[in-house]
Amino acid sequence: MSGYRAPWWLPGGHVQTLAAALGPAPRVVFVRERWGTPDGDFVDVDWAGNQGAARLLVLFHGLEGSSRSHYARSIAALAAASGWRVALPHFRGCSGEPNRLPRAYHSGDSDELDWMLRRFAGQGVALHAAGVSLGGNVLLKWLGERAAQARALVRRAAAISAPIDLAAAGAALDRGFNRRSYTRLFLATLKTKAYAKLALGQLQFDEQRMARARTLHEFDDLVTAPLHGFLDADDYWARAAAAPWLEHIAVPTLVLNAKNDPFLPAQALERATREASSRVLLESPPSGGHAGFPGRRQWLARRVLEFLSQS
Repeated sequence: MSGYRAPWWLPGGHVQTLAAALGPAPRVVFVRERWGTPDGDFVDVDWAGNQGAARLLVLFHGLEGSSRSHYARSIAALAAASGWRVALPHFRGCSGEPNRLPRAYHSGDSDELDWMLRRFAGQGVALHAAGVSLGGNVLLKWLGERAAQARALVRRAAAISAPIDLAAAGAALDRGFNRRSYTRLFLATLKTKAYAKLALGQLQFDEQRMARARTLHEFDDLVTAPLHGFLDADDYWARAAAAPWLEHIAVPTLVLNAKNDPFLPAQALERATREASSRVLLESPPSGGHAGFPGRRQWLARRVLEFLSQS
């Protein structure tokens, strides 16, 4: 951790202008490939780097993220420049085009992740995986659920700013500054997608309740939970959380969460990682916010690739 420097988070949790703090996102040349899913839907995968590379990094984005996200471009740019092949699969509905079926994606969608990683494993190169935020939680859950099977597929893994205790993260996001900033931005796109599915007859919900919804708990209660087979938001958050699976992880895995991450309070992180497997390396720098760490010196990308490159 010797290369760590002061982040873009100020005392008290307030944020500087992201553009000034992180700088412009690196330019990455992506080539898009569409995969048909086993249930008749599709996902889009953006590729970068040398096609003949011996190592493949699969990077899973966060809630409402994509290959356009700053963290995705930062990691992909450095990985490609370092000789890696990089793949950024988009969760359903996140690549800029609505998916076809009455389903979306969620924090515990490890079956979807399993299908993706098994297909990537067919590339015949050394496979590594990383996930940011929601993508990190799904990856950690998959690693714990599959345990030895995951070890046979993936060499090493990294989860960045993963909200591994979803109930604690949801509570943190649904109050105060977080609700006025992050949650409001997430809900703007989530609601738009939900209304689009409603218009297509792919989803049913109480429109008046949706109009009043101001928290992720309310949205997950109305949409995410019923759409994906959960009883309600509390059932979804409990069953989709990665924390209970950390003790079963067999793949060498970096879990990188800043202590001042507004999505997951430090006490909740400590509680959730108490029983983690010896294969899990937890790094908790005092600051860094949510996937900040910061971007201007490529610290996050360098740390992730440094860990994944170890033999």
